[in-house]
Amino acid sequence: MLVTVDVLVVAATWHAASLLGPLAPFGIVMYAVFLGLGHSYFKTQKHDLRFSARLFGAHLLCILVVSSINIAALHGFGFLLVSNWTYLVSRVFLLTGLLLLALACVPLQAWTSLVRGTKLLWLYSLLAGGLAWCLRYPFQSLWDSSATAPGRALQFITFHSVEAVLRLFIPDIYVNSDTFIIGTPNFSIFVAEACSGLEGIGLVTAFTVIWLWYFRRESRFPQALLLIPCALGCVWLLNILRISLLILIGNAGYGEVAMVGFHSQAGWIAFTGVAFAFSMTTRKLPWVRRRYYLLPASDGNSLPVPVIIEDKDAQSGESPATGAYLVPFLAILAASFLSKAASGYFEWLYPLRFIAAAIAIWRYWPNLKKIDWRFSWWAPATGAVVFAIWLLPSLWTHDAETSRLGHALANLSPLERNLWIAFRVAAAVLTVPIAEELAFRGYLARRLVKREFDAVPFSAVTVLSIGLSSVAFGLMHGKQWIVGIIAGLAYAGIMKWKGRLSDAMVAHATSNLLLAIWVLSRGDWSQW
Repeated sequence: MLVTVDVLVVAATWHAASLLGPLAPFGIVMYAVFLGLGHSYFKTQKHDLRFSARLFGAHLLCILVVSSINIAALHGFGFLLVSNWTYLVSRVFLLTGLLLLALACVPLQAWTSLVRGTKLLWLYSLLAGGLAWCLRYPFQSLWDSSATAPGRALQFITFHSVEAVLRLFIPDIYVNSDTFIIGTPNFSIFVAEACSGLEGIGLVTAFTVIWLWYFRRESRFPQALLLIPCALGCVWLLNILRISLLILIGNAGYGEVAMVGFHSQAGWIAFTGVAFAFSMTTRKLPWVRRRYYLLPASDGNSLPVPVIIEDKDAQSGESPATGAYLVPFLAILAASFLSKAASGYFEWLYPLRFIAAAIAIWRYWPNLKKIDWRFSWWAPATGAVVFAIWLLPSLWTHDAETSRLGHALANLSPLERNLWIAFRVAAAVLTVPIAEELAFRGYLARRLVKREFDAVPFSAVTVLSIGLSSVAFGLMHGKQWIVGIIAGLAYAGIMKWKGRLSDAMVAHATSNLLLAIWVLSRGDWSQW
């Protein structure tokens, strides 16, 4: 827990420029490869790791030096001007501080044993990190206006594919192949390289590769690999449909909906649909799914043992309770995609989120009523603390961020405005806390402990599972990711302490209720 908070402090440290720069993708990929490929070895190792307060104190001193140097450089104090010397000293102290943090948590002897036990895995991880560092600039150049040949070619093909689709509905469209501008006299857009499907192709490639690696024992190869180009082709075709629909919506007189809501959400809808179809195909299609997989022998020397997969639960490796814990949250996500895609700056279909989640909770209530719904008074107290922390950044900086929500609500009739606010508050206090706590604390935090997550008591979640699930929860909150992670840690902490998921739900609901009261009483619409 202490290390998680420390990492958040490091992430929030003021700096005049990028402290790690190109080293970031190198370190992230190297760590991911080392952790992913060595996971089976790590599970068998048991070490008594003693936390070194002395090394951790030295780490904090390095971070303090980094923060002091960069704050001074940002304000131009004395000789500490923004210069290459400032960046070099900051990076040296930051890297030293990160090294001290690693040694404070895991002693050098344990690191040495780990490297020896995984043999050449450290070398493979270094090579993967180096490859990521080398590919960083070529991949970024795909988004430059100067363009590389592959990016330019994809942009050209996408542009003329959109033209062919639009001519089926609008004969007199405007097309400029030199500037990649296409549309009608009422509405036209520029098809940039980034809009030509590169992002979707990249996301789908990453998802499909990770999915097949994770379910490699349950999948047939090379048949399963053939699904990857199919998924890439589908997401690219859906991108052409997305651009075509965007122009048609704008041409119909809904330019704000087209550029604000549909433009930002349609891509995620396409990615989610392709990812879901790919996952279902690999799990259900007999041509791709194995009826058995090879389980390594317990003694490590005998031949692998074939294990027959007979029922649906064994095929997926998940508990029958998985749907009850995940579907309400997925219903909110699906409803948010649709409501945002059909909206401009004001999400007028927000009540759809509440309705979708309520239906999902009602559908799985026979499973959910088995949860112990009692809670202690510590739950609302925790929620109140989280509410205070949530407001702290804006109160500290006195940053009164402008929001279009207040103006949009003022333009509605009193009945429409009150109904929208009622659904917004009901979702924040009822369905959202239940759905998010079921997904992040009830499922993810326990799933990271054991595959059969419903066999894990709520009090048995580990520090690692709490940290990872809280990071995922925080990243879902966009620019407020830091306070989102802190909130996730608080909700998971009260759940582990009291051994009940309902305590986390009540704490979450209290935070949202207090935030709703703050917004409505103060008119601080930016918090919504």
